[in-house]
Amino acid sequence: MAFQLSPGVNVSEIDLTTIVPAVGASTGAIAGELAWGPINEVVTIGNEVQLAERFGKPDSNTYLTFFSAANFLAYGNNLKVVRAANTSVAKNATSGTERILIANQSQYVDEYLDLSAAANVGMFAARYAGNLGNSLSVGFLANGSIFSSWAYSEEFDSAPATSVNAGLVGGANDEMHIIVLDQGGAFTGRANTVLEKYAYVSKASDATNDDGSSNYYVNVINDRSKYIYITNHANNSNWGLTASNTTFTPGDNATANGASLSGGNAGRPTDANIISGYDKFVNPEEIDVSLIITGAATQTVSEYVVDNIAETRKDCVAFVSPEFSDCVNNAGDEVTDIVSYRNNFNSSSYAFLDSGWKYQFDKYNNVYRWIPLNGDIAGLCVRTDTTRDPWFSP
Repeated sequence: MAFQLSPGVNVSEIDLTTIVPAVGASTGAIAGELAWGPINEVVTIGNEVQLAERFGKPDSNTYLTFFSAANFLAYGNNLKVVRAANTSVAKNATSGTERILIANQSQYVDEYLDLSAAANVGMFAARYAGNLGNSLSVGFLANGSIFSSWAYSEEFDSAPATSVNAGLVGGANDEMHIIVLDQGGAFTGRANTVLEKYAYVSKASDATNDDGSSNYYVNVINDRSKYIYITNHANNSNWGLTASNTTFTPGDNATANGASLSGGNAGRPTDANIISGYDKFVNPEEIDVSLIITGAATQTVSEYVVDNIAETRKDCVAFVSPEFSDCVNNAGDEVTDIVSYRNNFNSSSYAFLDSGWKYQFDKYNNVYRWIPLNGDIAGLCVRTDTTRDPWFSP
């Protein structure tokens, strides 16, 4: 056993091939406010890049949840994330005048895939609720005769026309092009950046590609887009019919200018909304988690997580930080206030309370932020599981 007689640096070589990482004990979980992504749905995230892509970059409302999750992911690669939102307020941006909430893909399939949304919702809705959706615009061309004058013609090889499969059954003019743009620059930082392109998709509900997959434009967007849903066909169109003997019309709204989306609202969550998000982790038979991060949750939420999730499951640990006011700009009273905060909790073998917040750089907004430590502490447990054994102290 190595030891030193005086302070210094001791270098140890550890053969990690002899260690079996405790993967089952390294799965994190968090619920909280995020700018984008599905609401009240568990999403597995493996790194910070995925976190930003799926749930949006942090802003002044969401940075506490985002960086608590990101700090955990600096150590581990398995985090279950639930976006919480006030579903009475949250709205998806739409291309019409009426706003709706499509919380997640399951709700879209159940309620909107049949394109029964009110006509004034418009053809398009942002994929998720939130202000970010207001940055989107959708250009589409359903009439090939104006292709050369279309603003986005250079993004496609040729004009939409009649697909081979539609032509074989007497159909015509079923093809269309769709392009999704970051008109406001909120996603990419650069206005009018092309986000997605869909060439030669079909207005025919039975359209297929050579590999047998659907080429019906509604299905293509539903399956592949990260940014939009189709909520209506164009006005006065016969889109959605089968291809046989159908000559598809351009529709009133099939113009070169496309449509800008507006009216999106993230719906800032209440404590009750965040608790509903954490409830997704209640049942150990449905979801495997072991390290529950509470981020900057209020004491009400943190107590709920400890008493009703960790204590109920008995196979995971909740990680809690004191409130911001207990730790920061509270010189001389930190210990008293943190102890008082802890004493409001019931005793538990399934919870860990740290004692601080850290000041870290937000590279997305070029500012420094105060972030609670519980995401890092849970991450240290992952690191210990990976490099040592679960019973080692992190």
